[in-house]
Amino acid sequence: MVELSSLETEHRNPRSMHIDELPTLDMLRVINEEDKTVALAVERILPEIAKAVEAIAWRLGKGGHLFYIGAGTSGRLGILDAVECPPTYSTPPDLVQGLIAGGTPAVFRAQEGAEDNPCLAKKDLDARGFSASDVLVGIAASGRTPYVLGGMKYAKELGAATIALACTSSPAIAEFADISLLPVTGPEAVTGSTRMKAGTAQKMVLNMLSTGAMIRLGKVYGNLMVDVKTSNQKLEERARRIVMDASGCSYKESTDALGEAGGSAKLAILLRRTGLGAEEGKKLLEEAGGSLSAALERHCKTRKE
Repeated sequence: MVELSSLETEHRNPRSMHIDELPTLDMLRVINEEDKTVALAVERILPEIAKAVEAIAWRLGKGGHLFYIGAGTSGRLGILDAVECPPTYSTPPDLVQGLIAGGTPAVFRAQEGAEDNPCLAKKDLDARGFSASDVLVGIAASGRTPYVLGGMKYAKELGAATIALACTSSPAIAEFADISLLPVTGPEAVTGSTRMKAGTAQKMVLNMLSTGAMIRLGKVYGNLMVDVKTSNQKLEERARRIVMDASGCSYKESTDALGEAGGSAKLAILLRRTGLGAEEGKKLLEEAGGSLSAALERHCKTRKE
């Protein structure tokens, strides 16, 4: 028997006790009211999320990688966050990775039994080259998924940084975590359906972890995603508008600058703002650790000298 009675995510919600009897609009209002509580649950743990962001950014800056591991909805959310990093921030595909119990088939069709095997996590992490220099975020709404527990225990033994993301107040995975992120969202509108409020909270936290780390790594200028990968027409157009916003140039000037910069919005902005050539700009960005703000400051300081 798996003991679930102590988990907040498994309790019955008194506010939705008769949800099946309500007219459709009223039913949706109940769900919507429950969803409103999710942001508040995340707000309560912002200091812990900040610590996690700093830890992730530090490890990534030293050559490490960020891994998410989970089962079911939790695993899919980790994969979703990971696969969005390359197009948004031009990161290498292996910098942020998501693992799910049951592997690729589990992304599209539930492989529920896979989550009960803690040994699979070590095998999956080893296959991806996971090491002590990396960060592992274990995602489990209940905080007790064996697959995630196995991965967290293994990461801790290796000396990697470990972060637990769960929606209960005393999750088992916290035992192996350097930092615990616990947005306790309470009982679901449909009892035990943690793809709802718990899943929404997990998505919000994962957004903060990856976005915050990328900002700390200099991949955002102001609030512009200057490292966007121009891999399709929409992203090419976004890059043009980013260059226009950051440098005050025309659409044509933005297009020309991006051409000179090989599609890099960050480099194109630097060229427009400084008058440097592409090779000089690349060198300056490299010296500034990839930070556009730091590169512009260096250029300004050099000119004054």
